[in-house]
This record gives sequence, structure tokens and C-alpha cells, in this order.
Amino acid sequence: MPESAWKFLFYLGSWSYSVYLLFGTDYPFFHDPPSVFYDWTPGTAVPRDIAAAYLLQGSFYGHSIYATLYMDTWRKDSVVMLVHHVVTLVLIVASYAFRYHNVGILVLFLHDISDVQLEFTKLNIYFQSRGGSYHRLHALVADLGCLSFGFCWFWFRLYWFPLKVLYATSHCSLRAVPDIPFYFFFNALLLLLTLMNLYWFLYIVAFAAKVLTGQMRELKDLREYDAPEIQSPEPSKAE
Repeated sequence: MPESAWKFLFYLGSWSYSVYLLFGTDYPFFHDPPSVFYDWTPGTAVPRDIAAAYLLQGSFYGHSIYATLYMDTWRKDSVVMLVHHVVTLVLIVASYAFRYHNVGILVLFLHDISDVQLEFTKLNIYFQSRGGSYHRLHALVADLGCLSFGFCWFWFRLYWFPLKVLYATSHCSLRAVPDIPFYFFFNALLLLLTLMNLYWFLYIVAFAAKVLTGQMRELKDLREYDAPEIQSPEPSKAE
């Protein structure tokens, strides 16, 4: 539970800050994705408010790589999770160095909201059975959070992300800067990120199918452990 609480607070703060940048300032990147490349030049100064977001996110994903390798329980998707953290950190560092920071803020906004809801839902799953008793309110919030999480994952990462980010980086970038450097490098990493989002969405679909067909009566993490012997030998409710 402490891990989920820490991640929830981090993602909530980082996503709220990206909301502020995109909707509380003059940056038009969300409503006008091609604008991320307007007046782009190599070596342009990175605004301080965007640089602060990059410092925060870069530090977090640097720690996440270490935590996945040496601190966290090894799970079925830990390899994919590790690749995700490495790709994300490379994108953060490279986009800052080569001044694609406008795209980066849009990417962070579209991804962090799902993590906020995931960790919030996991916290309510822990709380629903605290103290040896069942808390119906937390169970209801966990169910609603699960539905909201699945919807936001699809809408933000699989619909808006290609519509806004991939469209801007693969098409609009060439129109704004015909000889833009590192075009294939960045688009390859962004495409890899999209494929990983699709991979995890399959877990979400599998989870929903188990709930709808009655194979699962309680919320739990389908990718929790890699080795069967680590799991509890007690039969589940479904069994």
C-alpha cells in the first residue's frame, strides 16, 4: 500500500501540473497539436515551467528503473514495465536535449491521468478490507475507479495520443520543419510507447472479461506475480 500511496501522490501532482501548463497558460499544444513545432529551432531556450516538469519526471523515471530492477516484486509484465521506463526516460532526456519539450508536455498529460486512477483504485482495494472488516464504500469506489481507469486508458493513450501526438510528430513536424533532425528516432520511440499501451490494454480487456463472465468476484491484479508458487495457495472466491 505505501508504494501505491506514493505513486498516487506523485502522479496526481505531476498530472495536475501538466493540466496547468496546457490549460492554465498560453501554451496551445492540446487544442492545436501542430503548434508544438511552430517556430521550432535547435537550441531554443526551454521555458522554466516546462523545465521544472522535465526535472520532476526525469527524476521519477530514473528511480523507477532502479526500483523495478532491485526493489519491486517481479511480475508478469515487469520486463515490459522496465522497457517502458527506459523508453520514457530516453524520451524525456532526448526531447529536452533536442528541444522537443512541447511534445513532451503533451505526452505526459495524456499518460499520467491513467496512472492517477490506477493507484487510486488500488488504494481503495486495500482499504475495502482493512481492520478485518469489509468496507462497502471503498469497494464501490474501487469498482467505479476500475471502470474510469479502463475508459481513460483507451481515450487518452489509444485515441488522443495517436490523434494529437503521433499526428503532430509524424506529419506536422515535416511540414513545419522539413529537415527536422531525429525524426525517425523519436517517432520510433513514440510508436513503441503506443504498442506498450496497447499491450497493457489487453490486460484491462482480459480483466473486464473475467468480471463480466463471473470468473472473478473481487478486484485483483492479473499481472501481479510471475511465479505461480509465489501466489497464495488458498482457493479464490471464483474457484
